[in-house]
Amino acid sequence: MVCTSKRLQLRHLVDSDAEFILELLTDPDFVRNIGDRGVSTLETARGYISTGPGASYARYGFGLFLVQLQDPVVPIGICGLLKRDSHPDVEIGFAYLPEFRGKGYALEAAAAVLNFAEQSLGLNRLTALTALDNHASMKLLEKLGFEFLGLVHLNELGRPSRMYAKT
Repeated sequence: MVCTSKRLQLRHLVDSDAEFILELLTDPDFVRNIGDRGVSTLETARGYISTGPGASYARYGFGLFLVQLQDPVVPIGICGLLKRDSHPDVEIGFAYLPEFRGKGYALEAAAAVLNFAEQSLGLNRLTALTALDNHASMKLLEKLGFEFLGLVHLNELGRPSRMYAKT
């Protein structure tokens, strides 16, 4: 476990999470708000885990983590830290299956990740990017104390995003 909260456990993603990752990354809301990650089979889901979060754990000591309920143990989403070569700051990111949205899990997991970032990694500035019309993510970031900085356009995203920061 990387961190825990009252109801949740956050841990590294592993190959056996491929079925969950396939479901999450092909959810229409994920594709619309975050983007198509080219995951369409269990094989490509395992590849995503290995070359995305797995590579980030090895390179930076952090990445996107699997968020699961503590009781019963059920995967519900991902939340963690991202470092892009095209962006100087570490970002927080999150996504959840539809049936687990609106229950406070995203806020709870993100608060645990913020604490992990500060206490374990010594990070005192984090950013976040959202799709222009992703109001749920904007609201969550504001609850966490992030402030809107403006619009950015990172080439790998292919579209403008709203940028937030917490210092």
